[in-house]
Amino acid sequence: MTLIGMLHRRKSPYVLKRAYAYAAVSKMENVEFFYFSFESVNFQEGKISGWVYDDREWKRKDMSFPDVVINSCSPRNKREYQITRKLKKQCLFTSYSVGNKMSVHKKIVKAKQFSDFIIPSYYIKSGKEALPHFSNNEKLVLKSLSGKHGKGVLFIECIETQRFKVVVGSEVKIYSEDELVLYIDDLIKEKKYMLQPFIECKTKAGLTYDFRLHVQKNGQGIWEINLIYPRISGSSRLVSNVSSGGYRGELDSFLKDEFDEDYFNMKRLLEQFTLSFTKHFESLYSKEFDELGIDVGLDSNKKLWIYEVNWRPGAKFREFEVAKKMIPYCLFLIRKNNS
Repeated sequence: MTLIGMLHRRKSPYVLKRAYAYAAVSKMENVEFFYFSFESVNFQEGKISGWVYDDREWKRKDMSFPDVVINSCSPRNKREYQITRKLKKQCLFTSYSVGNKMSVHKKIVKAKQFSDFIIPSYYIKSGKEALPHFSNNEKLVLKSLSGKHGKGVLFIECIETQRFKVVVGSEVKIYSEDELVLYIDDLIKEKKYMLQPFIECKTKAGLTYDFRLHVQKNGQGIWEINLIYPRISGSSRLVSNVSSGGYRGELDSFLKDEFDEDYFNMKRLLEQFTLSFTKHFESLYSKEFDELGIDVGLDSNKKLWIYEVNWRPGAKFREFEVAKKMIPYCLFLIRKNNS
């Protein structure tokens, strides 16, 4: 019987809604599914101490290595990397990293086809390197190359000669030029950062928003749109990510409110862009992806800009919609591997 495993860092699946959704859809597809963590893999015995969902509860059970691994988290240390490498020699994996923000930016720009949708981005090694960019831009965005969920994004605005306003979340501070340089230098000691011009994407009410384009492969290995939805900041915050305090809206009603009679054209633009860009983006890699979350914004001229491409997009409250495509895609990978 076909066996699908979900790999995650947590020791048990009780708090993971995706695990339950995968288990439920697997039963409907007549596929055996189990959940496991890194420390539960025993290569010497060729067994995994996993969790199966049976009779309305999760139960421990020793399992064989699965045909496919839904790798729902990245390894964080040497041991987890070693386990991942060994598993890949024996099992198919569904997910592969797209790389950090700067490497994604460079790939898209180099391929040219969608380079007009990319915000100019610069890897900076010191605070002083940021200053010349204010000659052409009143406001800049500083992002960690490895940042997630909109956390730690800095918005820097030149408010007067040699004075700058820095916004991080709901916190606002004013710095002199020298203070700003030192502040950025301290950040760069801990992480790598990229600098971008600020692209303003606001509702009629003045709230920051963007669109999440969530795509998945189906049971034939073909890209489909899972959902497109706007993410709106809940206040004056400049980050619209749901994990950072924003909220999710409904696409049709949002577009009707914001774009009036032009709403249908905007919806069609987003849908066409989603599928065409996704296929192009995947072609830039040697590996195939199972799902992507593409974040885009629209400026005041309705010009579309790509903010970020995520290879493990969140799907809070939509776990079953994701599972209904993920499990059939796992079966597709097995058929493809055996053909």
